[in-house]
Amino acid sequence: MTETLVVAKNLGRAFHDGAGRSTVLRDINCEIVSGARIAVVGPSGSGKTTLLHILGGLDRPTSGNIEWPGLGAFDDLRPRRVGMVFQSPSLFPALTASQNVDLPMILAGEDAGKDAGISLLASFGLAGLADKLPEELSGGQAQRVAMARALVIGPKLILADEPTGQLDSVTAQLFFDAVLHHLDGTDIALVLATHDNAVAARMATRWTMDHGQLIPGWPRNRVA
Repeated sequence: MTETLVVAKNLGRAFHDGAGRSTVLRDINCEIVSGARIAVVGPSGSGKTTLLHILGGLDRPTSGNIEWPGLGAFDDLRPRRVGMVFQSPSLFPALTASQNVDLPMILAGEDAGKDAGISLLASFGLAGLADKLPEELSGGQAQRVAMARALVIGPKLILADEPTGQLDSVTAQLFFDAVLHHLDGTDIALVLATHDNAVAARMATRWTMDHGQLIPGWPRNRVA
């Protein structure tokens, strides 16, 4: 049965700096249900990253309301129920690739046995890099480790900000193959911001951000 995970109503987000007030999001209304596959597209600066941060509880709106009926209380969102993949480097430099992947398990007080993390790294073609530090990884390899880390605990929602941004087109498709394979048959929802039209075309739903406003696209069948 489909479960409503996130409901946002009339969300707005403004920032204040030396130049005054800058409005990044305006009157956002959206809903995420279990099993959703949503691509968020739009030019740089349109508000995609800010929206993902608010959906994941990393930032608060300055107007409107957001609730997580299928995920629980705000303080319980991460790391157990929401997995995040950031556009900028996010691996802990003192931890190996496998230790970075295991971190959500440790923070959630669960047994961080090697099998789950190593299996996920292998699914992204990184089994041989499990003991490497982030400084020894390429940008694309580090991003794949970050996705494995987001998936390892089996959250209900994955929010990914440009996860293929540092990958060439062929590697991006292989990466996305691995992500969809891992999610296949699960109720985990995936929302990703992307500039990659080939990646966006494989999602069931497309949202377009335009000057801080969200324009929902028509749901359609995912291209295999």
